[in-house]
Amino acid sequence: MFQDRTGSRIPSVTFHTRQGHEWVDVTSDEIFAGKTVVVFSLPGAFTPTCSSSHVPRYNQLTPTFKELGVDSVVCVSVNDTFVMNEWQKAQNADNLIFVPDGNGEFTDGMGMLVDKDDLGFGKRSWRYSMLVRDGVVEKMFIEPEVEGDPYEVSNADTMLEYLAPNKPKPLDVAVFSRGGCPFCAKAKEALRNAGIDFEELVLNKDYTEQGLRAVSNAATVPQVFVNGKLIGGSDAVIAWLQAR
Repeated sequence: MFQDRTGSRIPSVTFHTRQGHEWVDVTSDEIFAGKTVVVFSLPGAFTPTCSSSHVPRYNQLTPTFKELGVDSVVCVSVNDTFVMNEWQKAQNADNLIFVPDGNGEFTDGMGMLVDKDDLGFGKRSWRYSMLVRDGVVEKMFIEPEVEGDPYEVSNADTMLEYLAPNKPKPLDVAVFSRGGCPFCAKAKEALRNAGIDFEELVLNKDYTEQGLRAVSNAATVPQVFVNGKLIGGSDAVIAWLQAR
């Protein structure tokens, strides 16, 4: 059984990072001392669940965590710094700090180092998350010890629920647009003025007109979706914002 290390100090280790063209050693004290830090650790860079769910949602919710007094959100994996740097770029995860635990020292110190020999991974981290205040673990969420790679409690939403049970989650907003479209610009400006973050998908780059018709039953842009609901074009977006 994995040990819940709530109340314990995090391991004192040195992470070997590559920043630009220089090797920079970063200690655990530099990351944690005097700070409130959310940590999530996972089996490996570029792996399916880690790339499709774990990292993107933490990256999205980091501004919300910071509103709640969190200084930084850290992703730890038993990978070298070159892999972690490239993975961060591929994920566009600029809100996060990617920490390479290439030798597994931090993960081993947390009691979370496991054998993934059956996958050809060698030693890797079990999936977990934790809230650390001034180097002491306040809360841990450890995935259940079952076959495979469970992903049930170490997610960003569970951490947010722990930090602020009644805080509304940020809206999931997508804007289907095209280059040079004045109505698209109008809708995006309205969302920005309302302080609402959104993901933009551009015609013939991220989708085609066929795809737009398939999801919205429309061929004009913009088409704005909020939490899975079609709001519509720029006028509909402005009306929706005024009604909130």
